[in-house]
Amino acid sequence: MSSIKHVAIIMDGNGRWAQKRKRPRFWGHVRGSFVVSNIVEKADDIDLEALTLFAFSTENWSRPLEEVKVLFNLLKKFIIREKQRVLKNNIKFKVIGDISGLPAETKKLIAELEQSSQYNTGLKLSFAFGYGGRKEIVDAVNYFISQNPGKEISEDDLEKRLLTNDVGDVDLLIRTGGNHRISNFLLWQTAYAEIKFTDTEWPDLTPQEFESIVRNSQEVERRFGTVESEISGVKSAQFKARQHLQLFQNNIQ
Repeated sequence: MSSIKHVAIIMDGNGRWAQKRKRPRFWGHVRGSFVVSNIVEKADDIDLEALTLFAFSTENWSRPLEEVKVLFNLLKKFIIREKQRVLKNNIKFKVIGDISGLPAETKKLIAELEQSSQYNTGLKLSFAFGYGGRKEIVDAVNYFISQNPGKEISEDDLEKRLLTNDVGDVDLLIRTGGNHRISNFLLWQTAYAEIKFTDTEWPDLTPQEFESIVRNSQEVERRFGTVESEISGVKSAQFKARQHLQLFQNNIQ
């Protein structure tokens, strides 16, 4: 997965999935929480460096209280259920966003798992909870200004203060559930990401479909604003440089 290192997912369609089956919306979230475990395992198996999951946005606070409470409880249960597997598989766990509204017990569980896994060197697993992309950027800029009054902020300055400073930009953004928007998720980090919208609702996403999306995106040539001829020129120059180096090494042997 050389060019696809960081995958981010908007896990959408839980409520609609449940309603189609004449179940309450929260039933879809419960089903979807078990899909998370399968996708994390597959991401680890195919050697991704980072996986960031959009679990709860700043806008989600306006949802019915019962549904919000279910989402809170599912995060807690996931941590309890998956803690040993996270540690055993060398996964680094992190929650990004404003978790101040979470119950104290859940915040404690988050802090404990983050601390226990902070030196793990495998998959970097991040849950975006109470997260908003615009707020993240505004907070980063305001923090920089408070620490550096009168100084102009650079892109590098901003990136160092983002919540994803340890995983960098997103290479592939996946949204399940059929909607074609990024919903204020990782706005800065997805500037050059490949984006895949799938009609599959989150509770139905299989590890096989997830891997297929990643594999197919791997085959796309990512130009980062350049044109094909420029990329070819760079590759040609690199090839010629390697040739000259090889000739030089042969001559001095």
